[in-house]
Amino acid sequence: MCFALVFYFAAPAFPFDKKVSSALSHYIMGVIHEDLGNVEGAIKEYKDALKSEDKASIIHLSLASGYLKSNSLDKAIGELKSAALLDPEAVEPRAILALLYSSMGKADLATAEYEAALKNASKLQPKNTDLYKGLGAIYLQQKKFQEAEKVYGLLASLTPDDPQVHLYLGSVYAELNNSALAEKEFMAALKLKPDCHEALNSLGYLYVEADKNLDQAESMIRKALSIDPDNGAYIDSLGWLYFKKGRIQEAIKELEKASLLFKDPVIFSHLGDAYSKSGDMEKARLNWGKSLELDSSQDKIREKLKDPHAIQRKSN
Repeated sequence: MCFALVFYFAAPAFPFDKKVSSALSHYIMGVIHEDLGNVEGAIKEYKDALKSEDKASIIHLSLASGYLKSNSLDKAIGELKSAALLDPEAVEPRAILALLYSSMGKADLATAEYEAALKNASKLQPKNTDLYKGLGAIYLQQKKFQEAEKVYGLLASLTPDDPQVHLYLGSVYAELNNSALAEKEFMAALKLKPDCHEALNSLGYLYVEADKNLDQAESMIRKALSIDPDNGAYIDSLGWLYFKKGRIQEAIKELEKASLLFKDPVIFSHLGDAYSKSGDMEKARLNWGKSLELDSSQDKIREKLKDPHAIQRKSN
């Protein structure tokens, strides 16, 4: 925060008297120390400011900033909570808390803070798209696809020229098994950014799963790989495409490569299917087992392990 802005933010928070004047002086010194990179000095000044005026949300927020820079996350969270409590309509403390909780893997807490931040932002910052993107990402992480659809749908109306928004909205529709809308959004992303490798792979894989436009899908997936050649998910897409085209040995080669780069249940499931199709049931069961270890909710994989020839009968 530059020096000129100190009074803009601080003045409304401090009715002028001797006690508050002391708090303001320490607060200004804290800002100066922080701007100069002296984090410990800034923390000391902010703490001294709170001794005189502990009800000022902005001081708690600034102290949280200092703690974050010194990697004292628990203390930062405490100050952010205090800032949010003192100024319930503030957006920033809630948004920072959400990012912190998300980075710590505390998805439920992150979601609650994002939702609170958005509620406040809808009044004060209705077009703060970064907040919506953060909340959408959390919903995707939690597999709350209906909620993610609403967030990214709103984002698409606010920022229709953002290819990333269309990419994520397409991913949500794919998870919701709405392939028509997923295709529409992936194509929208590619229209805005033709070299968007994530969208190229996503649309290509969508076609592979639907057993349609396989030559077009191969072109898209290869283009994505030309941009990001070591992406395990993209290599899996190519391997699965080969499987769908009946090129089983080529499929196994690519899927084995993908499994070394990215430990994902879908890749091992694909690899198991490819080995089963080739007649190597020992390796098929081995890879289906690895898939099940990574995601124990896969009933279809359990069925394949009970009846390993089911995939062959289905393909014939």
